[in-house]
Amino acid sequence: MSLKILLIHNQYQHRGGEDTVFESEQKLLAKMGETVDTLLFNNDNIDSTINKIKFGLYSFYNPSSSSLLEEKINSFNPDIVHIHNFFPIASPSIFYVANKKNIPVVMTLHNYRLICPNAMFFREGRVCENCISKSFSLDGVMYGCYRDSKLQTLFLATMTWLHKKNGTWKNRIDKYIALTDFAKNKFLNSSLNLNDFKIEIKPNFVVDYGFELEKEEYCLFVGRLSKEKGIDILLNAFQNSSRKLQIIGSGPMLETVEEYSKKYDNIEYLGFQSIDFIIGKLKKAKALIFTSIWFEGMPMTILESFSTGTPVICGDIGGPAEIVANEINGLVYKAGDSLKLQEKIEKLYTQPELYTTLSQNARMEFEEKYSEEKNYIQLVNIYKKVIDEKK
Repeated sequence: MSLKILLIHNQYQHRGGEDTVFESEQKLLAKMGETVDTLLFNNDNIDSTINKIKFGLYSFYNPSSSSLLEEKINSFNPDIVHIHNFFPIASPSIFYVANKKNIPVVMTLHNYRLICPNAMFFREGRVCENCISKSFSLDGVMYGCYRDSKLQTLFLATMTWLHKKNGTWKNRIDKYIALTDFAKNKFLNSSLNLNDFKIEIKPNFVVDYGFELEKEEYCLFVGRLSKEKGIDILLNAFQNSSRKLQIIGSGPMLETVEEYSKKYDNIEYLGFQSIDFIIGKLKKAKALIFTSIWFEGMPMTILESFSTGTPVICGDIGGPAEIVANEINGLVYKAGDSLKLQEKIEKLYTQPELYTTLSQNARMEFEEKYSEEKNYIQLVNIYKKVIDEKK
């Protein structure tokens, strides 16, 4: 007998990985025969100063959102509610409605919003964990960490603090899903004061894009062209190298990337591209280079790379360092060190036997951990566990 699953997501103004994961899980559950419905909120109206203040206040408890959820529960009668993002429009009001209706609640921790105002543990070009153990994120407010606005950060910090005091995060959510052990440990050692049993670990997944044996002689970067993505480390590693680099993406460091691509023949900028184009490039790439210097969660590009049998070179920081095992399915270097990155790139090119092993293991890692089938089993087992515990 199929489960009746209600998926809730507050969509972002600029589409990102969380939106993709939400849609992918929805399609997967439906494909596997579960009965799925959705309740979506979006931030499109948060444009003017007045609306920012209005929705900042609504972020504490939005009666409109609670009414929408109550109507949905009454009509759909779900076995479980799974929330991907509630901030800001959905608000914590949805947890209270689900509790009132005695519906089990699961929430995926895609980012660190509950313990860090900018959700990234990253400020002024470096990792910052000032707020992780503090009930109220005063430093976040002082630095305007959310959208570079002290006022908007104040709303966010006050909302998370108030709901800590009210026990919302501990008592209104039956189970959290963390993407990695790294992320789980950050939340366990935070001001949320959660117990270990409260957090399950389930990674993201990607569809099977097919194992490509024949590779070409270029490395690939895919992502936002920004400081936290380590673009300067990436460019420095290739500017004095004979190895070829192709870059896909857009962002605030676009101009810098274009300058390097004009100056150095081995660096090529391919612009912002579709997923089909990216997968085509991933299949043929010698390696995916992942240079982020913040605590990334579970980047989809790494999983896509594993699917195609393309090894990943990443820094020893955050979720990627847990996903990529050095000299097993990829190579790991000291994050932020372009010379160490360059050494790993050379190792990839000069040790063909190692490369073959990395490529085969990357594909094997995908099949064992990040396929649709494996993810479905994990997700439904979490749902059933939560439902049984609630009963």
